[in-house]
Amino acid sequence: MSTSVAGGGVASPSDFIKDRGGFVLFLLCVLAPMPVFWFGANALVYEWGRPEYSHGPLIPVLSAFIFLREMAMVPTSQKPVTDRWPGVALVGLALTLAVLGNLARIPDIVFYSMIIWVAGLVLICFGFKRGLFFWPAVLHLVFMLPIPQFLYWKITIYLQGVSSELGVWFIRQMDIPVYLDGHVIDLGVYQLLVAEACSGLRYLFPIMSFSYIFCVLYKGPKWHKAVLLLSAVPIAVFMNSFRIGMIGVLVNSYGIEHAEGFLHYFEGWVIFGACIAMMFGLARVMQKMAGDRRPLSEALDLEFTEIVPQARRALEIPVTRALGAAAGVALAFSAAWTAFPGAAAVGVDRVGFDRFPRQMSEWRGQFRTLDPGVARVLAADDYLSSYFINTRTGAPVDLFVAYYDKQTEGSGIHSPEVCLPAGGWEMFDIQPHLVTPSAETGYAPFEVNRAIIQKGSEQQLVYYWFEQAGLRFTNDFVAKGGSVWNSITRGRTDGALIRLMTPLPASGEVAAAEAELNALLDRALMEMQRFVPE
Repeated sequence: MSTSVAGGGVASPSDFIKDRGGFVLFLLCVLAPMPVFWFGANALVYEWGRPEYSHGPLIPVLSAFIFLREMAMVPTSQKPVTDRWPGVALVGLALTLAVLGNLARIPDIVFYSMIIWVAGLVLICFGFKRGLFFWPAVLHLVFMLPIPQFLYWKITIYLQGVSSELGVWFIRQMDIPVYLDGHVIDLGVYQLLVAEACSGLRYLFPIMSFSYIFCVLYKGPKWHKAVLLLSAVPIAVFMNSFRIGMIGVLVNSYGIEHAEGFLHYFEGWVIFGACIAMMFGLARVMQKMAGDRRPLSEALDLEFTEIVPQARRALEIPVTRALGAAAGVALAFSAAWTAFPGAAAVGVDRVGFDRFPRQMSEWRGQFRTLDPGVARVLAADDYLSSYFINTRTGAPVDLFVAYYDKQTEGSGIHSPEVCLPAGGWEMFDIQPHLVTPSAETGYAPFEVNRAIIQKGSEQQLVYYWFEQAGLRFTNDFVAKGGSVWNSITRGRTDGALIRLMTPLPASGEVAAAEAELNALLDRALMEMQRFVPE
């Protein structure tokens, strides 16, 4: 196909390359890394199917809108741009991180490397100094990504607790007697579980994105922008708690059916709209405090006329060595990854917990099945929930082990620091503690977390640690790093949480209870490697 030029002639291929060669190289930079990013992109699309992240597909569209608005403020440079190479380095860093994420089978790493890659392309096209002007549009892309699972559950459980407390407070303001046990709101006849879906994350993530865009468009003092941005979290939590409280009031007055079905979801949408209205109201209040009499619509930069002309500028990307180098780097990484896509995960030969011994020396155990809702949240591939009694002393010890085949593709261990408070337990006096198993266990001395937990007048002594294919950790963040290391170096993605608990006497005496805890720990470790292999 030939192309006409202004003078009536036909553009030669060299003319097309000269005029559009930069755009072609840019497309190559965009398309070439797809094999490296494919694993993360697939996982991202899956996450967007979850209610908490259903707003995700809209984020790139909004970021593109912010980007094009910013382009109108950055005219084409009339001087040679010489600071494009930091963008090439950033592209290389992003692809390196993406490869590591693929090797470790952790999509979160690939997700965030994609944002770094986009930032690198922006710096290549505009140069370092001018490219920094577009950071708001690039940073906004973070809102399309799911947060890592080990953080997700910490935030979810924390927000469940806050929403439960505030929800009960709202109910009490209506002179309704109510009791809170963990995340269960007890109204007497009815009991309402504040599940993870009621934590408020479904509101929090999209409202944070909205507040970010609101701040970008808002033409006011920087401190106004900061207040609006930071207000998103408390507004979302407060209004979600109000929703829970109102559901409790309706259930108490009209029955349990008012906590389910259409009304539950309708209240959710109403609360979301109320959060947005509160943010607009806050902006209006700050305007008046600052003496700004403009309507709020005039305080928002909603200019759309430059969007299409700026989009056409994408065709005018110049051919540069930096852009060519970035395309070459992307092709090299993709070719290498396609030729060597990493080692497959190593299968682990282990015995299921259904064969864990119920009699170990003087200890006799009873096994229990978790509540289906608890098991779903735990999401373990295998677990042991057992209650052992010392037949000689009568001392009870609860032994719990949650085992995960994969901790890298959305699965992960939940720390007792998150789960126990959800059951109404208060955890205190937590600290690392060195245990010294007997030589016959095959375990060298290692550290566990030692804590005392309390619910009402009942107290228990707790040991727990994270087992990562022969590595033992007391910190769940560090344990995640150990999981990544084992995945890359050994192809092992399995791991476990091991927890032991025993009641403390009314006197609070710890020594005797700790002796019993250590006794069962020693016996359990003699069996554990068959079920949680090193």
